[in-house]
Amino acid sequence: MMPSLTTDIPTRTIKIRYFLFLSATVFILSCKTTAVTKVVEETIVVQKDIPLREYSVQSVLWQQLSAEYKALSYQAFNLAQMQLDEMIAAEDQSEKPFAIVTDIDETVLDNSPYNAKMIEDDREYESVSWKAWGMLEQATAVPGALDFFNYAQSKGVEVFYISNRKEIQKAETMSNLKKLGFPYVDEEHFLLRTAESGKEARRQIVSENKNIIMLLGDNLSDFSDLFDDKSTKERNQVVEELKADFGKKFIVLPNPMYGDWEMNGIYEDSYQWTPAQKDSLRKAKLISY
Repeated sequence: MMPSLTTDIPTRTIKIRYFLFLSATVFILSCKTTAVTKVVEETIVVQKDIPLREYSVQSVLWQQLSAEYKALSYQAFNLAQMQLDEMIAAEDQSEKPFAIVTDIDETVLDNSPYNAKMIEDDREYESVSWKAWGMLEQATAVPGALDFFNYAQSKGVEVFYISNRKEIQKAETMSNLKKLGFPYVDEEHFLLRTAESGKEARRQIVSENKNIIMLLGDNLSDFSDLFDDKSTKERNQVVEELKADFGKKFIVLPNPMYGDWEMNGIYEDSYQWTPAQKDSLRKAKLISY
């Protein structure tokens, strides 16, 4: 009679074979884990090969080509003019003369060619390249800006330019604005960035002798220090608190290309993210369903 395969094999032999089977299984799984890790690493490498500014192509095209961008800009300045007329008619200037405070970049000057150049060269923002762009003095006027600020001048309302362009950029910035025909382009009415990026101290300088009745900008920090260094959630909360001022004292210009909404919001006020991490953050902040 043939010996039974299940009963006659020594127990020790079965244990050895079972141990070998488990060892082989662990080895195979570890190989698979290594392979998965390798795939993940290769995926990250592929993400790093995506052009650095590819994500911003659509926003730059929108600002440069869409009729909607021009319409929104004209709308902002038309509204500003209506509000200015009402303020002049309603308020007494006996104590302090009226003044308007405005940002420069994407409020008065359109710098979208610089953002297009970053895409073309596959490079991020750099102070050196930004200054080189300014030296060209080729920025054009934001639609409606020139007519509005000259209208303000005709009504005896001074315009003060408070910008985070650095002081070393003053000469070319003033030259660019003068070429386009903007008023009040002089030392008294220019307050560029020196030490800090916050604009409140510079607004206070203007307030000492003028009554600031209107502020224009593309970034909420152009209006109040309540928006400085705040998260997306906090910035939205402050907007709710100040909602009565928008379209009256605060006139906002569209800028989909850059701003605190991106740096303080999406990138959480950090310059240390890699291109792959930035890509992940942008996608993670999307609101879907």
